[in-house]
Amino acid sequence: MTDQRIQGKAEVLGGRLQDGIGGLTGNDRLQAEGKLNEIKGKARDAYGRVIDGLDGLVEKAPAQYQETARKGLDFARAKPLLTTGIVAGLALILSRAGRR
Repeated sequence: MTDQRIQGKAEVLGGRLQDGIGGLTGNDRLQAEGKLNEIKGKARDAYGRVIDGLDGLVEKAPAQYQETARKGLDFARAKPLLTTGIVAGLALILSRAGRR
């Protein structure tokens, strides 16, 4: 289990706790922050699951590509927001290229 998955699960639990406390005390702001933290935690956990899945694929890759793939995964682990932005940008470019 990657650090992202552990942090994600902790954020989900913390967000649920904030949401519950906010609901009990009538604090709408705390409740909204809790819901936002829960969503962020779920996203981080999903990202961690993807990284874990890719880690398994690296093991199956040809030997000459494994080192490069591991470097890419290490970058993705260290900078999850930047990696997500890069992937989203590539997806946008590819989707527009497919329409022409």
